[in-house]
Amino acid sequence: MHLAFLDWAIVIGVLMTTMLIGILVSKRASQNSTSYFLAGRHMPWWLLGLSMVATTFAADTPNLVANIVRTDGVSGNWVWWGLLISGMMTAFVYAKFWRRLGVVTDVEFYEHRYSGKGAGFLRGFRALYLGLFFNVMIMANVTLAAVKIGTVLFGISPEMVILIAGGITVIFCAIGGFLGVLITDMLLFVIAMVGAILAAYYAIEHPMIGSMDALLSHENTVGKTSILPDLSNPDIFIPILCIPLLLQWWSVWYPGSEPGGGGYVAQRMLAAKNEHHSVAAAAFFNLCHYAIRPWPWIIVALASLIIYPDLASLKQALPHVPESIVQDDLAYSAMLVFLPTGVLGLVVASLVSAYVSTISTSLNWGASYFVNDFYTRFIRPDASDKQQVWVGRLVTVVLMILASTMALMLESSLQAFRLLLTIGAGTGLLFLLRWFWMRINVWSELTAMVLSFLVSMFFEFGPFDALAGWEKMVLSVGITTIGWVGVTLITSPCDPDTLQSFKAKIQGAPKEVAYGLIAAFCATICVFSILFGIGAALYANYIEAIIYACVALSMGSVTFWLYRLVSFEESETVEDVDGVTSE
Repeated sequence: MHLAFLDWAIVIGVLMTTMLIGILVSKRASQNSTSYFLAGRHMPWWLLGLSMVATTFAADTPNLVANIVRTDGVSGNWVWWGLLISGMMTAFVYAKFWRRLGVVTDVEFYEHRYSGKGAGFLRGFRALYLGLFFNVMIMANVTLAAVKIGTVLFGISPEMVILIAGGITVIFCAIGGFLGVLITDMLLFVIAMVGAILAAYYAIEHPMIGSMDALLSHENTVGKTSILPDLSNPDIFIPILCIPLLLQWWSVWYPGSEPGGGGYVAQRMLAAKNEHHSVAAAAFFNLCHYAIRPWPWIIVALASLIIYPDLASLKQALPHVPESIVQDDLAYSAMLVFLPTGVLGLVVASLVSAYVSTISTSLNWGASYFVNDFYTRFIRPDASDKQQVWVGRLVTVVLMILASTMALMLESSLQAFRLLLTIGAGTGLLFLLRWFWMRINVWSELTAMVLSFLVSMFFEFGPFDALAGWEKMVLSVGITTIGWVGVTLITSPCDPDTLQSFKAKIQGAPKEVAYGLIAAFCATICVFSILFGIGAALYANYIEAIIYACVALSMGSVTFWLYRLVSFEESETVEDVDGVTSE
């Protein structure tokens, strides 16, 4: 597949715009570490929400959805749809707490919540564990998607794709800092959504399909289009529906969907101008992430089942692609070869945009951990702002090199997704409860982190082939949860003064938490109704679509009323952690 001059002009134009933004904001971004990593804490909710959505709209996300749909059908997406529950709890319960705490990174939390040398050790270790190990895995997965797109569309080697795409992104991120990431995310999200919609449109228009009715009625897609799995077969509905809704959302830590908030989602909540903007940003993100974006990817994935019904057909159509990376997730990239000139350039630009957005966020997030929670905390506490920014830029380059190396070792997006889910299994409940159960201590955190990793590796590489993936997850969650809860009960709680100071900072009244939980429940129903309503409309089930729309409208109204009630019942204004009073 060769891009025409117009296609190249669009792609290069998007990349040049991204670089220009990075250069224009570089001076402001480099003022100090807070500017470089949090954009000065003065960002509005809509910009932060769009940035969260753009960041999670990675180049690997369409590939992941294609893999899921081709393997388990549309209903297989419950493996990540179920995480909406914890996402809405983060928005309406925990977002305020994070903003009130006033930290630079979420791992700085540990020295506010726990006491003694253990708190400092946990902060430093967690910063390296998440900022290096987990972050590199995330970026490797995204880079793998870029490799597959590049090899399909341009016929160039994986190493060349990494060199070009990674090089451009790391330069932009190092120059522009977090402010550059936020501003470009807004532009990149629009381009990415337009590209995804165009890809879906032309997938339906393919001569072998021709219409939405033909897509849904084709023998290759029948049985794959249902939003719910076959409820008569426990081997299907237990892993696809029950595990995500009953277990996974509260028990599993996954980057971008951390129970209680964390990572780059927390980074954006911490950058909000006040806690109301923090809440609105998180809620807006979940709405767009789960309800607005999935269907274009799903449509392309269903269409790919007709054009490329199996891996053999993919290999035959793409003989120039290394056989080791020809997996079901490659089908999304393979569908792009049918796009007309101009549209192809825009769609490729959208995928490039998604890649740049996600990688730049991960690079800035990982560098913030290293600088704020390791370098200035343990190595150079007296480091100047200029030194911190330069160290951040150096770490940015190192992280990109590590992620690129790891990307060459992976085979599919689903492989990395499941690995990350498994490693975080059993830790989620601790992240939800540590804000309220004051007995949780450093040893609880360390036990959960170490146990979840060891247990997941034990089941992943041990002689347990007879166990299904969901059975391994249940066992991992059970063992890890019992382990950290047991350690919590037999060890002493933290210093009372530290706990009292922590509670005074977050000011979490029981009534506020209760209202927040109800609002989160209503918001979850609202977003699922929008998701299913869009699907019903696409499937031409218009009565169902209207019913879903009514449910979404009513639940959305109740959510807004509850949030307004709890926010303004206590006071007319909120004193922000930075000393700014916001209406």
